[in-house]
Amino acid sequence: MGAFFKFLGLLIVLAGVGALCIAIYAFDYERGEGPLTEPKVIMFERGHGFQSMVDEIEKQGVIDNKQLFMLAAIATGRAREFKAGEYKFTEKMTPHAIITMISTGKVLQHKFTVPEGLNVREITKLLQAEPAMEGDVQAGIPEGSLLPETYQFAYGFKRAEMIALMQKAMRTTLDAAWAKRQQNLPYDTPDKALVMASIIEKETGLPKERPHVASVFINRLRKGIKLQTDPTVAYGVEQALGGPMGRPLTTVDLQTATPYNTYMIDGLPQGPICNPGKASLEAAINPVDSDDLYFVATGSGGHNFAATLEQHNANVAHYRAKMRQ
Repeated sequence: MGAFFKFLGLLIVLAGVGALCIAIYAFDYERGEGPLTEPKVIMFERGHGFQSMVDEIEKQGVIDNKQLFMLAAIATGRAREFKAGEYKFTEKMTPHAIITMISTGKVLQHKFTVPEGLNVREITKLLQAEPAMEGDVQAGIPEGSLLPETYQFAYGFKRAEMIALMQKAMRTTLDAAWAKRQQNLPYDTPDKALVMASIIEKETGLPKERPHVASVFINRLRKGIKLQTDPTVAYGVEQALGGPMGRPLTTVDLQTATPYNTYMIDGLPQGPICNPGKASLEAAINPVDSDDLYFVATGSGGHNFAATLEQHNANVAHYRAKMRQ
């Protein structure tokens, strides 16, 4: 009987030693370089379990020993935590890094970039063209409610969720800017500042000019002078057409009354004409101090500003002469 127990004890010791050796081997394998020679993206749809995911990454050449990989995942207790999604596997990625990535759901992040100054229709087209998103874009999105920015999202993100994300970002950014506004602005709500910011955005693409452009329009509002800005007229025409104008503005356009034609109406148009970026929002509530009432393109980028009509006419003549060269 004593010999039996000695033998049993030996078996237990050997089993323990064997298990320890396997664990050490799996540990070494887990931290060794993987076989990938270049990055690879793999999508695991919902319903994929641990086994099928391991089969796929072996098939794709991400790992070279399925048994050891599974053993390592099970030994760390992470096998049951594998999550579906889209993952990017990098060159020579270790099994440890792979197990950590999939078990924590660190899925690939896509980027969706909205340039400043686009209108809702144009942003909707960008959203619909994004293949990694799902779902439709609802109608009736208010103009100016979407903040131009670069947003990150995972594969399968809903387009409606992206709209909500952009709207929240715009409201947060607008409210923060409004809280730091100059005193005695000629508009009394953040939504009116948003309208002004949308005009600034369409009038200049130069960041350093935005506060100066803002001062021109603010000075005109204070003096009761019509804003007379072409982008508002163009927006009104496009609203009537239901799409891009596709041609230059005409004298008829300038003389056609719309809620956006600032050659015809006093003050600000009835709403934003695009979705302005953060810099234009800040310019609308913190303009530079100037007496200027006019500006015209230089013909080589930027604008010339003027406080008097006489100087403005001279700037216009200079611009036209340059364009004839």
